[in-house]
Amino acid sequence: MPAAISRRSLFVALLVTVLASRVGMGQGADAPVNLLIISTDEHHFSTLGCYGGTSVETPNIDWIARNGALCTSFYATTPVCSPSRASLVSGLYPQKTPVTTNNIPLNDSVITFAEILRRRGYATGYAGKWHLDGAGKPQWAPKRKFGFEDNRYMFNRGHWKKFIITDDGPQVGARDKKGNPNYSVDNADEKTFSTDWLCDRATEFIGANSNQPFCYMVSLPDPHGPNTVRAPYDTMYKDAVVPIPTSLVRKPEQIPEWGKSAGVKPAQLQKLMRNYYGMVKCIDDNVGQILDTLRERKLLDRTIIVFTSDHGDLCGEHGRLNKGVPYEGSARIPFLIHCPHKIKGNTVVNAALGTVDFLPTILSLMDTPVPHKVDGRNAAALFTNRKADDWEDIAFVRSTSQRGRPANGWISAITEQFKLVYSSNEEPWLVDLMNDPNELTNLFGQPAHKEQSRWMTERLLAYGKANDDEYLSNPRIRSWVDQVLKSNRAVNE
Repeated sequence: MPAAISRRSLFVALLVTVLASRVGMGQGADAPVNLLIISTDEHHFSTLGCYGGTSVETPNIDWIARNGALCTSFYATTPVCSPSRASLVSGLYPQKTPVTTNNIPLNDSVITFAEILRRRGYATGYAGKWHLDGAGKPQWAPKRKFGFEDNRYMFNRGHWKKFIITDDGPQVGARDKKGNPNYSVDNADEKTFSTDWLCDRATEFIGANSNQPFCYMVSLPDPHGPNTVRAPYDTMYKDAVVPIPTSLVRKPEQIPEWGKSAGVKPAQLQKLMRNYYGMVKCIDDNVGQILDTLRERKLLDRTIIVFTSDHGDLCGEHGRLNKGVPYEGSARIPFLIHCPHKIKGNTVVNAALGTVDFLPTILSLMDTPVPHKVDGRNAAALFTNRKADDWEDIAFVRSTSQRGRPANGWISAITEQFKLVYSSNEEPWLVDLMNDPNELTNLFGQPAHKEQSRWMTERLLAYGKANDDEYLSNPRIRSWVDQVLKSNRAVNE
């Protein structure tokens, strides 16, 4: 009898421990356990089929949208690499991380979503471009992990095209005559090309940790330039007719100071975009390989999958390439999430969100409390069709800035329909994104839109005060803000 009691007591104790562990992980009977984030670099959302793209077939990325949610108004909180990445992992605005431009190290005190999950027993890891540890290049496996415990394949920065694994660890596989790493494709194949190589590291991590909850982020350096890709993707779109953006040719009154450019030529755009399409196709094929790995290991139904990017690429829109401005092609990014049992397939979220909102939202979907104050908002209710009490459809996007220098640049408030941009160089711009998707007409100052400008300005000013944003102290910007609020007060009185 004592032996039987002992065995029964042991069984009960073990059962209680397991249940407590699952509750501690935030796992209900059917809640997803794992988190996988696939992030690209400088990716225009319209190259994806789920965002209306027709030049490249992206069935695997589209699968995530079809079986989860797609955000139509998701923005890089600052549309360049380091600030956007810092806000995504921290839930803080750039001025608080304090990564306000590229190559500024993330503050040691920052607690990322990975660190929160690591403390709760998750296996965590990261492969690919990090860009939050200063100027090191490539700088493999930074000493500061920020919760990503397996960071062997994390490199600080660079847009390398070929990787290899040596006895001394991972290395850039393409070298110049002096032995220095370079961006050459150098006959990279499906095992060494950057996108393939990094996604292979993700599948290896999934395989090694399939019996425990895991959090892994794979950060691909493509489709950021240089616009080169391995065979057969390098010729896959050689005959593609690249659509020329309507905004490539503009009238002077359609060009804000922050939107000026040297001008991209149509012939140049044709060549660049054909290789860009090849990079996107390679990414989609590798996303398919990752999805297949999850299926084979019966993890697909227990894994949250996020597909996003750090910022966009104008791809010729407004005569520009790359990023750094508040235009949609630069600041708006793809954001898709598959969250089984919580987010229904074909969900569309139209409210304006930013990378700063990611941490509180994803942890809420994982039933994991955030143990400290963050700036981002918990938007989980928008994804799960629950009532979002007191939700305001507005997000804030800011220009880069240098520490210790005057804040000369722009700051923007964005809703599902409108974008208001205040600049230190000129009068504000108000754009109706629904009726003017090419962002060519400035509605600021028009009587029909004064109330909209006032409301967005009030919210922007409140954001600036709450988050110590130096742009709201810029004399030129503050003068315009005061004029808007004063003129509207006069009308109301």
